Amino acid sequence: MAVITEDTVLLSKSNYWKKACLNAALRGQVFTPPSRIYLALYTSNPTDADTGQEITGGGYRRVEVSFSDPLMSSRRAVTSNKVDVAFPVATADQGVAAYLGIRDSENGGNLLYHGALKKPREILENDLLRFLIGQLVVDEG
Repeated sequence: MAVITEDTVLLSKSNYWKKACLNAALRGQVFTPPSRIYLALYTSNPTDADTGQEITGGGYRRVEVSFSDPLMSSRRAVTSNKVDVAFPVATADQGVAAYLGIRDSENGGNLLYHGALKKPREILENDLLRFLIGQLVVDEG
């Protein structure tokens, strides 16, 4: 089994999340935050519009992720994953994971953030892709 760890990934807001933030903060529209959030892998860029191709098959599934309390630094709020995040061991080849997204549901749902992996990875049978503590970074500035 090959255990693959990734470099730090900076994440950008999706169109859905940009609108939800503005509507809640400036228009008084109620936003109910998701009780859990999930990390998803993509073979193509999900883009702000959530148009990418998510990996399917080979034992792939989204995995739950949790983030630390945001810290303020130079007028920027920054948070990162507070525990390691590991996808299930691939039961078959899954293709090249080149992007990731944070979603508000284990299946379907809305894209919140997305980003490109610095080193796209071919996920082969018996591989395990893992992100260590602090490697998924959300920077609001």
